[in-house]
Amino acid sequence: MEFKIVNEYLNGIKVIIPEVFKDDRGFFMETYRKDRFEAIGLPYDFVQDNHSGSVKGVLRGLHFQWDPPMGKLIRVTRGSAFLTAVDIRKGSPSLGKWMGFEVSAENKKMIWAPAGFARGFLAMSDYVELQYKCTGIYNKAGESNIKWDDPDIGITWPTNNPIISSRDAEAQSFKEWLTTKDSDNFIY
Repeated sequence: MEFKIVNEYLNGIKVIIPEVFKDDRGFFMETYRKDRFEAIGLPYDFVQDNHSGSVKGVLRGLHFQWDPPMGKLIRVTRGSAFLTAVDIRKGSPSLGKWMGFEVSAENKKMIWAPAGFARGFLAMSDYVELQYKCTGIYNKAGESNIKWDDPDIGITWPTNNPIISSRDAEAQSFKEWLTTKDSDNFIY
C-alpha cells in the first residue's frame, strides 16, 4: 500500500492520495501507516483521533491550537466538504494566504495541515462526516479561532449564508490574532 503526496501548498499543506483497492464488493485502503508516513516525510506520531458530523451548510472554523501545537490529517468519510487551511505563522512568506479543497468520501483525498495553520470546513452534502488525526492533545486553554469571513484572509467559500456556531460568529480577526503573545508560538 502506498500514500502519494500529489500537491503541496503554502509551505506545509499537503494533499495525499492513498492507494485504494476496489472491486465489485467495495474497496479497501489504509488511512495511516507509521512506516509509510515516515518514508514520505509526514508526521507519524498522532496522539488523538476526532470524528465530526455536520448537516449541509454548516461551517466550522477557522480553528487552531498552539499549546501544544496541533497539526491535523483530515479526511471525509461520508459526503463532501470544502476544507480550508490558512497560514497563521509569523514571518511565513505565505502568512494570511489560504487554500481550499473539495474532499469527499468518493475522492478519498486526505489533507495534511500542520501546526501554524487555522483550519475550517463547510459541509457541502446533505450530511458529511470528517475524521482527523491530531499531533497534539486537545487543550481548551491553548486554542482559538479566527473569523471565517475575515476580509484580510478573503476565503472564497462556496456559500454566502453558512450555519455557524456562536463561538465562530464571535471569533477574533486575523489582525487581532497577530497582536496576541500566543501568536508568537507560530513563527516560520
